[in-house]
This record gives sequence, structure tokens and C-alpha cells, in this order.
Amino acid sequence: MEFDLIARHFTRATPGAVLGVGDDCALLAPTPGMQLAVSSDMLLEGRHFSPQDSPAGLGHKSLAVNLSDLAAMGATPRWATLAIALPDENDAWLTAFARGFFRMADMHAIDLVGGDTTRGALTISLTVMGEVPPGQALRRDGAQAGDDIWVSGVIGSAALALAYRQGRLFMEQIDAAKVLPALYLPTPRIELGLALRGLASSAIDISDGLLGDLGHILERSRVGATLEFSTLPTLPVVQAYLHEAVARDCVLAGGDDYELCFTAPACRRNAVLAAAASAGVAVTRIGHIHAEPGLTVIDANGQPLHVDKTGYDHFAT
Repeated sequence: MEFDLIARHFTRATPGAVLGVGDDCALLAPTPGMQLAVSSDMLLEGRHFSPQDSPAGLGHKSLAVNLSDLAAMGATPRWATLAIALPDENDAWLTAFARGFFRMADMHAIDLVGGDTTRGALTISLTVMGEVPPGQALRRDGAQAGDDIWVSGVIGSAALALAYRQGRLFMEQIDAAKVLPALYLPTPRIELGLALRGLASSAIDISDGLLGDLGHILERSRVGATLEFSTLPTLPVVQAYLHEAVARDCVLAGGDDYELCFTAPACRRNAVLAAAASAGVAVTRIGHIHAEPGLTVIDANGQPLHVDKTGYDHFAT
């Protein structure tokens, strides 16, 4: 039954692999001279998504959030493996999940080359593999004093949508409709990551919140930072709710954005903007790196803002 399920829903041609789904192992042939970038992520029902969520949307999101890690490293996607636990064999659910998954896979030319299925609480676990030239991977440990801090796209929308869905923030339905797609259908910034090779001094994808994820860069690079809250890029509908403390937390620490936060020397500003334009993604300069440890958020008048929350805690109850 397990092999029939895999054959029906997850087996197809894998032109980028020597051998794909169907044997004990996949056989892969990395491009000569390239380094492999490998990342794994897990989504649990009730923790990362709701039982009512669209299976096609889950297929999209499960791969997109993993591809976002490759984007943050400046890696070209190549292969993925999928392990999924299912409470029962539901062909309609799996058909929709696979449709969303493979639509995202086709957008980024990534082959599903293996995995596993079993019975259990709905759990989706992926490993993605990409390639990057030696010495060109974007890392977290290269930020330097004087660097600009940048962020791609807009932030806060997905967290605001989740706050609305959980009843922590009242929103008009017409407003909620503008932010819900960010929660269910994130966009991995693969093209931007590739364009930033040789330009960005450090990078990370924003999965657990801007402050928390930027904090990882600061820790690894042994530097500090100042962020200007008024410069943070958000949708107009998000700005309309920033008088609410929960909305401000969503922008600063909500997570699920899957945008790139990166640093680059101030002298490379025009080059960064040109790289972003070539990738078709807007980027915004939101602060700067300094040598003194610590992370400060300031308002439009240059005064420090009190921040209660810095990011999502995977082990919080």
C-alpha cells in the first residue's frame, strides 16, 4: 500500500538525478566543482499549520520554506526528499498536496528524488539540496561594522494573518484577505539569493521573526545593529494596524515572512539595488551594523523602542 501511494502521488521523471524515486537510495551527480547546500525542515499539524488548511497550500508551503533556506545561502535548488506521516490514506488530500508541491518544484527546477511515508499524526519533513560555487555561499558570519542591513519584499503580513486567524487581532475581512496569502503561499527568494553572491556580507531568511533571525547574524558575526522601525517595509494594510502592539510585534518578531535579511558594505548600495532589480524583488535598507554588541530598534525620532518579543520559539508551549 505504501509503495502504491508513493507511485501514485510522488513518482515522476527526475531529469536532474541519475536515479530518483523507487530504489533504496537516489543517485545524484552534483555539478563538478560545486559545493552542496543541504537543509531540512519539519511542519507539524497543530504546531505549524491547521487541520483546516488547504492541502495544495501545504504542498506549496512545505517546499517553499525549505527553498527559502537555499535562497539565504545563495544556492541553486537541485533535489529534495520528502518524508510524510499521514493519519490515514486519503487520495484526495494527497492529490491536492502533490499538486501544490510539484507546482513549486517546477517553478524552481528541483527534483523530488526520495523520501518515506508512514501512518501517524500529520507531519511533513523535507530535505532540500542545492549547489553553490566554492567561496560564494551567503553565510551568517560575515557582517562587518559599517554594513547596511537590508530586507527583501515586505514583512509582517504572514504573522498578522496568523494573529487574525487566532483571534489575537481584530481585522476587517477585506484587510485580512490582503495578508492571508503571505501566510499560506510564501515566496522563496531564490533569484535574489543568487544575485547577492559576491555582494552580501551575510544573509539569513526570516522564518522566526526579523529581530530573532537578524540576531543570529549578529551573534555569528560578533557585531551589533541598529534598526529604524519607520523604514521597515510593510503592506499599507499592515501599517494601518501598527497602533496595536500585537501588530508591531508581528512586524518585528512574527516570523513566517521567508524574506531575506542581509548585510552589505555601504559602498555597494547601488550594486545591491541593481542585483535586486535583476531578480525582480524590491529591497529596503533598514539599518546598519556597528561594532558594539546589541540590537537596538529606534523610532522616526531616533529614540529607542521597547521590544518585548524577538522571535518565534519552536519549543514554547
